[in-house]
Amino acid sequence: MKRVKVLRFHVVVLKQMIICAFRFFMYFVFLFTDEDDPSVSTPPAVWSLGEGAPEESEKRDDSQRSTLFVEKPQSGTVSVGGNITFIAKVEAKDLLRKPNVKWFKGKWMDLASKAGKHLQLKESFERHTKIHTFEMHIIKAKENYAGNYRCEVSYKDKFDSCSFDLEVTESSQAAPSIDIRSAFKRREVKQQEEEPEVDVWDLLKNANPSEYEKIAFQYGITDLRGMLKRLKRMRREVKKSAAFAKGLDPAYQVDKGGKVRFMVELADPTVELKWYKNGQEIRPSAKYIFEHKGNQRILFINNCSMTDDARYYVTAGDEKCSTELFVRDPPILVTKGLEDTSTYVGERVELSCEVSEDDANVKWFRNGVELTNDPKSRYRIKVEGKKHTLIIEEAAKNDTATYSVMTTGGQSEAKLAVDLRPLKISLALQDQTVRLGQEIHLKCEISENVEGKWYKNGQLIEASDRVKLYHKGRIHRFVIPTSAVDDEGEYMFVPDAYNINIPCKVHIVDPPKLHLDGLGENNTVTVVAGSKLRLEIPITGEPTPKVVWSRGDKGITDSGRIRAETYPDSSCLVIDTAEREDSGPFRITLKNEAGEDTALINIKVVDVPDPPLAPNVTEVGEDWCIMTWEPPANDGGSPILGYFIERKKKQSSRWMRLNFELCKETTFEPKKMIEGVAYEVRVFAVNAIGSSKPSMPSKSFVPLAVTSPPTMLAVDGVTDTSVTMKWRPPDQIGAAGLDGYVIEYCFEGTEEWIVANPELTDKTKFTINGLPTGSKILVRVKAVNAAGESEPRYHPQPILVKEVIEPPKIRLPRHLKQTYTRRVGETVNLVIPFQGKPRAKVSWQKNGSPIDKNEINIRNTENDTIIFIRKAERGHSGEYDMKVEVENLVDKATIDIQIVDRPGPPEIVTIEDVWGENVNLSWKPPKDDGNAAITGYTIQKADKKSKVYKYPVYDDFDFTERPLFTQPLVNTFAVAGYNATLNCSVRGNPKPKITWLKNKVLIMNDPRYRMFSNQGVCTLEIRKPSPYDGGTYTCRAVNDLGEAEVDCKLEVKGGLSFFRLLMDGVPPHIIDSYMREVQADKTEGK
Repeated sequence: MKRVKVLRFHVVVLKQMIICAFRFFMYFVFLFTDEDDPSVSTPPAVWSLGEGAPEESEKRDDSQRSTLFVEKPQSGTVSVGGNITFIAKVEAKDLLRKPNVKWFKGKWMDLASKAGKHLQLKESFERHTKIHTFEMHIIKAKENYAGNYRCEVSYKDKFDSCSFDLEVTESSQAAPSIDIRSAFKRREVKQQEEEPEVDVWDLLKNANPSEYEKIAFQYGITDLRGMLKRLKRMRREVKKSAAFAKGLDPAYQVDKGGKVRFMVELADPTVELKWYKNGQEIRPSAKYIFEHKGNQRILFINNCSMTDDARYYVTAGDEKCSTELFVRDPPILVTKGLEDTSTYVGERVELSCEVSEDDANVKWFRNGVELTNDPKSRYRIKVEGKKHTLIIEEAAKNDTATYSVMTTGGQSEAKLAVDLRPLKISLALQDQTVRLGQEIHLKCEISENVEGKWYKNGQLIEASDRVKLYHKGRIHRFVIPTSAVDDEGEYMFVPDAYNINIPCKVHIVDPPKLHLDGLGENNTVTVVAGSKLRLEIPITGEPTPKVVWSRGDKGITDSGRIRAETYPDSSCLVIDTAEREDSGPFRITLKNEAGEDTALINIKVVDVPDPPLAPNVTEVGEDWCIMTWEPPANDGGSPILGYFIERKKKQSSRWMRLNFELCKETTFEPKKMIEGVAYEVRVFAVNAIGSSKPSMPSKSFVPLAVTSPPTMLAVDGVTDTSVTMKWRPPDQIGAAGLDGYVIEYCFEGTEEWIVANPELTDKTKFTINGLPTGSKILVRVKAVNAAGESEPRYHPQPILVKEVIEPPKIRLPRHLKQTYTRRVGETVNLVIPFQGKPRAKVSWQKNGSPIDKNEINIRNTENDTIIFIRKAERGHSGEYDMKVEVENLVDKATIDIQIVDRPGPPEIVTIEDVWGENVNLSWKPPKDDGNAAITGYTIQKADKKSKVYKYPVYDDFDFTERPLFTQPLVNTFAVAGYNATLNCSVRGNPKPKITWLKNKVLIMNDPRYRMFSNQGVCTLEIRKPSPYDGGTYTCRAVNDLGEAEVDCKLEVKGGLSFFRLLMDGVPPHIIDSYMREVQADKTEGK
């Protein structure tokens, strides 16, 4: 059983492979055929009814079908050389993008790839109707263009398909061509007449490619693709052979069950010969018989079957000769032909015939057009052994035609006539009265299952989103889910192909209806006071409803200031010169025989708001104020949107708007006013209607600014019962000036501030008396002017009320720590500061004795002492002792004052020796040195005659100097990646030019180096050095007198260990020795 199943599986697979190979072959024949060449016609597989596997789109379930087409392409006829256009239309109303449309010929050929000279595909879109139009133009049609076509449209999960036929008729100028359909027009069964033996190979070699499929069907070729491949090999040029005097023919043909003979003639009969079939060597057997006749070698194949249809070749040494063997099936005969049939529309039709072989290949035609067993086709072909049946489940009128069947050995045809049955009306349409908005449902039933059309008042009705037309079997329904007034009229259903109609009347009843869509929320209508209101309410109803307006229990008539006006399709409420009292609900009521409708309409009369009350100015600043006000008592029926504020100077009549965007709050801060000038402000309230009248002006006010806080508040002195504070005036005082200061204090731990001065003080120093000894107080000071008190200035720390003893300390100026020298007659005025509290006592002595106050003035203060000598004399020279005492504490200082004068003349000038123009002098120092050491002598000479002495001339001191490094460079270690600096100092006059060198190479324009020179200190900064930056660095100083150089070595160390050791304070030479040892240990370890 397993072998049987496997064999069946292989047979099915082989059959499918043969069908697919045939279809692909026909596609490639089209590709390699020049369609523009009139001498070569197109293969039938392209434009004929070739049998192909349906594409994926055709294999979809019918449940996926949706009606996308609004107009389907219709079958057509064109003459050879003529043009024809097929049109398909798709509605895009519910589509978000363009649908996908494909055109096919037969089942499998996509015509998009064939567009060119004879085929053009076009598409367009009409925006008004939202219709996509797709067109297929066939230009200069040929006979082989005839056949069945298909148009497919898809959009997301929607799919629709439509088939149509093209018939190409011969023109009078067209050349005669082979038309196998002409043989189908005979109803009787015609068997093929006996014909002479035909070689299929010769037919294929000489035939046009467009005839390949016809020949394959006529002669029973199943593997047409393989035969054409072999035919292509046969057409190759045969080279002359040295081994074969005569080779095999290109091809051989034999009937199934027959015998075939292959013969070659050898040039050398001794050469060994071998025969092969499809590459497998043939061995002698009952089926394969070998014969030798001289140089001839013959192979007989007996009882040929379809498995012997193959390629054969014979080898002689290194050469071979090949041929093809074609085994032909016997022709299939029609043993029982078709019969003419008559039936009615909707009936099942079966057309049957019998052939000579089981499961033979049989083709069906309708009016010469081939029919396929497509699942989507309304024609179904059934095969039961030798019996073949064409089935039409529900015959239609257009199924009337001539049907024919064709085999490889015969054909038969018959006529089918489909007529209409006599129509009977089983259920007629009924007159209906429908309320507006309800469903209209018309239904009728007839005796036949035929299509039909619906009419309203004689106009054809098409199905749409609103109108639904249904047809199921013999029942036809017309449905409008929501009726409208225009749907009233006379309706009629007319069955197709029958001269009969089924009428009815539809009457639409419309109850009264108020249309309040244009009104606001809660049917509120707003009107501005003083204007006219004309409120029009659309109404519907049949018959025309009666309209009644009322307000409360009182009806509104058609006259007066408030009145009602009624029209056929609307009703109006008119109010002349609306007033605030008109606000309130108005009722409108509609009545007719179909019902009643009523509604409340709220009339709201709005006006500008009342003006607010006069605003209040609550706070005034330097150029600003803060004003507040209350909202108006009446907002005019519309919410207050905001306020506008205006101001003016009191003496002016010109008001100025302060805000151009509405102020949403009831407070505002006007700014940019002039300090010291009186102003007034007022407010406007604004709602959706407009702006109110202005409020009354506020009371006049004058912008004044308080001063800034006092500055530099400090403690000036503390006693056991008082604290003296001092401060500086405020930085900003303003136009209001400064009236004085208020000093306040509070005890630490309390929050009660006590005013120390009941009256303002204009001093910047104040003593707070009457404080308990040992307490701590906090102090603050405020500046006061006409605008009020400033922000307080606080002392940062609490102050202890207790006199503190401060040890005496003399702060002797630096110049008095050395001998203080003055010339005789100059003034001596020395100020020596000191500190010490309380009540420091100062005393002076000169050379251990009290100072004579008649000669030297002494003046003492709390912080310093002054010694004053109006005209110094040499007797004022000496040591002055200063002593400062605070209770038992003492501090002393000594000042050495030296009053100097000119020295006296030297004594006893003696000429020791004279030689040439020179003289040697000697003298004794003067007795009076002027109270200062003699620093030198000046020698003058004069002629004895003139007795005029001349001073000697001395040359200026020469300050020039060649460069000299006062601090050399030092050998340095640097860490890789961290900036390093080299420093040295140099002097010289003129100022030397500094240059730096690395390894005797000048450093120039290198961004890694930065050079500085300031006050003789020279610095070279190396940015993030690497080991490459190590070497000898030189600093060179050059001026006009010479040059100088100083060198150092820089070594750049890398690694985290080196950096850490250096940061820990380890000397660089020890780190270097350690790193060398670590490196040596690593080398030995390797």
